Amino acid sequence: MSLPSYLAWPWGPQRGRISIDKSNSDESNPPEFETFDVMRPRGPSDEETKAAGLSVLSVDMRVTENKKDHNTDKYKNSNLIVRRNKEFTIILKLDRTFNEEQDDVQMEFLIGSSPDENRGTYITVSIGKEKHDGTWKSRVVEIQGNDVTVGIKPDATCIVGRFRTFVAVVTDLGKHRTQRNPDTDFYVLFNPWDPADQVYMEKEEDRKEYVMNDVGSIYNGEFSNITTRSWNYGQFEEGVLDACLLVMDAGKVPLLYRGNSTEVVRQGSALMNAQDDDGVLVGNWSGDYSAGTAPTAWTGSPEILLKYASEGCVPVCFAQCWVFAGTLNTFMRCLGIPARVITNYCSAHDNTGNLKTDIVLDEDGRVDRSRTRDSVWNYHCWNEVYMKRLDLPEKYSGWQVVDCTPQETSDGLYRCGPTSVNAIKEGELSYPFDAKFVFAELNSDVIYHKSNKYGKTKIIYVDTAYVGKLLVTKKKESSEHEDITATYKYPEGSLKEREVMQMAERRGVPSREYLPLTEAGVDIELQADTVKMGENFKLTMNIKNQTSQSCTLSATITGCVVYYTGVTSTTFKLESKSVTVEASKAESVTIDIKGMEYIPHLVEQSNLLFVAYGNIEENNTSLTTMKVVTLRPPELAIKMIGTPRVGKELMVSVEFMNPYNFILKKVQLRLDGPSLIPTKLKEYSQILPGASVKYKVSMVPRTAGKVVLMACLDCPLLRQVTNQLEIEVVKEE
Repeated sequence: MSLPSYLAWPWGPQRGRISIDKSNSDESNPPEFETFDVMRPRGPSDEETKAAGLSVLSVDMRVTENKKDHNTDKYKNSNLIVRRNKEFTIILKLDRTFNEEQDDVQMEFLIGSSPDENRGTYITVSIGKEKHDGTWKSRVVEIQGNDVTVGIKPDATCIVGRFRTFVAVVTDLGKHRTQRNPDTDFYVLFNPWDPADQVYMEKEEDRKEYVMNDVGSIYNGEFSNITTRSWNYGQFEEGVLDACLLVMDAGKVPLLYRGNSTEVVRQGSALMNAQDDDGVLVGNWSGDYSAGTAPTAWTGSPEILLKYASEGCVPVCFAQCWVFAGTLNTFMRCLGIPARVITNYCSAHDNTGNLKTDIVLDEDGRVDRSRTRDSVWNYHCWNEVYMKRLDLPEKYSGWQVVDCTPQETSDGLYRCGPTSVNAIKEGELSYPFDAKFVFAELNSDVIYHKSNKYGKTKIIYVDTAYVGKLLVTKKKESSEHEDITATYKYPEGSLKEREVMQMAERRGVPSREYLPLTEAGVDIELQADTVKMGENFKLTMNIKNQTSQSCTLSATITGCVVYYTGVTSTTFKLESKSVTVEASKAESVTIDIKGMEYIPHLVEQSNLLFVAYGNIEENNTSLTTMKVVTLRPPELAIKMIGTPRVGKELMVSVEFMNPYNFILKKVQLRLDGPSLIPTKLKEYSQILPGASVKYKVSMVPRTAGKVVLMACLDCPLLRQVTNQLEIEVVKEE
């Protein structure tokens, strides 16, 4: 006697060890007819087929209606897309009226090439006399003539991916299935609308921003001069959902893991970079991008993900932190996981893992590049995802840090997180994953060492407040930034902050105790206004004497060109100043910086680093500080011609004038905007000094409401020239 169909293997005998299925796109499908008589491997006779007395003529997936109910109608995909633990309905069109007392109809949903009921890759639900449901539920909603409307509810923990649909009429002889039909395939996504789902998010305004918004703002520059660039997440664009599933297939993520958002996030963190597993993006901080696209030239994720998918999963060149974070954000939102991009200003990259960022100055007070291994990035972008951490105490659920920029390995792969933001704030660093690394990015001390002419060094100054200066993300329903520093750390110097550091030390973070340093009683800081690239400007050094006697400060100010990662390039300025400050008074000195001094040495993103090293003559104590100046690029103008209406042609022009006395060569101009146009690329071999270019594009808006058009001009001598235009598209009356 054969087993009931819902207990047996889906079809055919299974031999040997059970394989772990790691591909959504690979298929193994059941036969059209499956006999229950194992002694008779032949197909059914005409009489046996007629005995079933029922045939399925077609299956209507009710794509439009279901997508609207499941908040998936924005996806540009002809197949049905649903969310976990929410019912969707399909209509079975039969050759006669369905009889619930006599007929037995089973619906089978398969994913991968080794369907297995125990592994969640072979799902069966049924209606009629032999009703049987497993983790997914079904019910007859309505019978109207020969049409049966069936409600199906995927389980709240089921695998996320693309399922194949078969409908089988079951008799004593066997199952008679519908043929393989790609039109009845459907996708199941995480469901942040449902309390039973791991990624549930309570407020609609949060879901609107962190799941449904397909355009965002990513912040860069430096903490006292925040700059913005728009990013096209484009999670609903055609082909992006399939590309995200393909990323997991290429990374051989077991289908078993794909229902657990913690696993999907951790795997996604590794798969966005190509460092060790041929993931999506190749990181490059060298300044040479001739073999691909410069990180500063990208305008969004769809172009990257679709290129990866269409070229056989060959890693895309090139990316830096905001490109990694923007693309991972698309991956998460596309699958239904709430996500946002975070910028941490003054982010420590601690190569030695000791919660200390060591900066070595030579005997003249300049940064010694050969001996300084650690760096403080002007900014670093990572992601947060919102979920319940089933593996942690409940208070550590909520926002989790995940970082796919390849910096350090975790469990053998370049990845970071997810790690609880709440746990980071409280110094609870023993919970998975990678909490100590994230904590160091936010809380490292900057320790300045001074070397003498013999190469020996001594600690001259410790700055406990420079790192993790400010953390921001996009404010909901705005392009402005929101300060979220308080979610990561307590106020610098507060009692609570000291308690957290003590907790971190108990969890294995090295102590903050250093050699005792003499307090100078004098503070110095460097200031500069917002500067346009190429302009002359004044750097101001403010000296505040908090002692009861006058003091004389001898200071050396060094100016060098620096990458946003804190790695210094050419030194272009070295100037000494001496100033006497009366007791309890303040003085300022200015240093003139000429455009002609720094322009020839600029590297990408146009950052200048100034380091001031000073010595108080009266007590021979040292003090030092540093300041990053981000140079503002020239303007890129976007102009709209006409009134934007759904389905009507709209003209947009992008204009740029080269204000410099050098030729810009190999110029790329990208234009991008979800629901407006796919990414457009215009290339110019050169733009002469004083010359202008104008790029006109025609587009037809597809949906009403606010949309964002973004433009980016990029070339080896001028990076990160961006602008965006918000457009309100109206519907034709």
